[in-house]
Amino acid sequence: MTSQSEITFEPSNKKRESRPWGSYEILVSGSGFQTKRLTVKTESRLSLQWHRHRDETWVVARGTAKVILGEEEHTLGRGQSMFVPRNTHHRIENISSVEPLEIIEVQTGDYLGEDDIVRLEDDFGRAD
Repeated sequence: MTSQSEITFEPSNKKRESRPWGSYEILVSGSGFQTKRLTVKTESRLSLQWHRHRDETWVVARGTAKVILGEEEHTLGRGQSMFVPRNTHHRIENISSVEPLEIIEVQTGDYLGEDDIVRLEDDFGRAD
């Protein structure tokens, strides 16, 4: 069992990163985990993608999301969450035409780099 004193949390000094669909910022990271805030523009969506090395848990903080997880489609509102296992195709879409979608994303795994994204479809020409 890990004692409380052995767990270290590193506040992020990283500023917001802009993307064609909106932006993200790293809130906190530590050994084997990272927490981000994703802000998705109205009527925009991230690429259909998957990851080799990490799982993700999404919590909707504001707005309404359409989520693709494998072959299933879900609608999530504020306070609802979804677990995304590694190697599973997934996508988040903001279905609102009036307000941004905010997602708190907790990544867990042995590697959390941005280059662990395999894009299958992308509205912005970034598919692999």
